[in-house]
Formats: sequence, structure tokens, C-alpha cells
Amino acid sequence: MLKGFIAGLVIANGFEWVAHKYILHGTHRAGKPRYSPVPDSMKSHWEHHREVRKTDFHDHGYVEGFSNWRTKNEIISLAVVAGVFAPLFYPVSKGMSLSVLYAAGNYYYIHRRAHLEPEWAMKKIPWHYDHHMNSNQDANWCVTKPWFDYILGTRVISSPELQELNPLGITLPKALSDGLNWAVSRIRPAKWVEKKAVMLENAAA
Repeated sequence: MLKGFIAGLVIANGFEWVAHKYILHGTHRAGKPRYSPVPDSMKSHWEHHREVRKTDFHDHGYVEGFSNWRTKNEIISLAVVAGVFAPLFYPVSKGMSLSVLYAAGNYYYIHRRAHLEPEWAMKKIPWHYDHHMNSNQDANWCVTKPWFDYILGTRVISSPELQELNPLGITLPKALSDGLNWAVSRIRPAKWVEKKAVMLENAAA
């Protein structure tokens, strides 16, 4: 059951990456608006981005709860995903099925807390802080852990203060953390924001 649970967490992290990039942000199309198979979710998410950029990472919609349409959309979307995949995985692995329920609840808890406590977010999930406040908002797709951003080369760091201790995004003994950083830096290192890009955005603001 434990192996299934861990496998489910990895799958859930991959789903975070895919859903965030292709559903919530949408796909670029030349001369046309972005395309998302769930346009209401994309609209909700981009409003979330605009709110966060104006308020130093805060989103008061999480205080309003279900009465806020963006928060309501997020909760319903997570419930739908969990409601589809938990029963689907159950015949394969009870651990995987359980991990789907955990991942959905954990995602909402972490995302909500991050946008109510920005200082906590900067310390605990700096990759998501970078997603919103970085000069490039089409990067850093993972929310709960940065695994697939490292696997797929989309972790973009804006400053040393926003670099996690290691690519797993969890607390490890220093020797293990240093070894992991060394290995990943040679296989799939994180990217850094180019100073020129930041200067151009500031000049355009």
C-alpha cells in the first residue's frame, strides 16, 4: 500500500504540472487567445494571477471561501479530479486511490495558506512564489512539490533566497540534500531569471 501511495503522489505531482500549464494557463496560439479545454478555470486562474501581482502574493478570495467564485471553482475542480481518479485507481492500488484524496486536500491547503501567508510561501514553497512573482509566469508549474519542474526543466529561480534546499522540496539531512543538489545540477539543473529580462519588465512597468 505504501508503494502505491508514493506512486500516487508522483502521479499527482505530474498532474499538477500538466493541469497548471495546459488547463489553468492555456496554450499560446498565434494571433488568438490562449486555448484551454476548461476556459472557466483558465479565466479564474488568470484573475488569481492578476490579484496576486497587485497584492504582494495575497489573495483575499481564500478568506471569503466558497462565496468567492475563484475559490469555489478551485474546490469544485479538485473535488471532480479526486472523484474521478480515486475510484479509477482503487482496483489497481488502494494506496494510489488514497493518495489522490490526500493530494487534492493537500493541494488546496498549501495553495490557500500560501496566498494568505506569503512569508510562509516564500520559505516553504518558493517555487510557487516564483511562479507568480517571477518575471516569467509561464514556468514553475508545480505547487506542492517542485518534482516535475525539475524533471521537465521548468524550474526558474529568480533569486538565491527563493531556491529550495533541494529539488525534492523536503527537509533532508544536509549530506543527502547536498548530494541530491550535486546530482541534479549535472542532470537537470534549474534555470535562473536573466537579469536582462527583469530589467526589461521593470522598464515596461
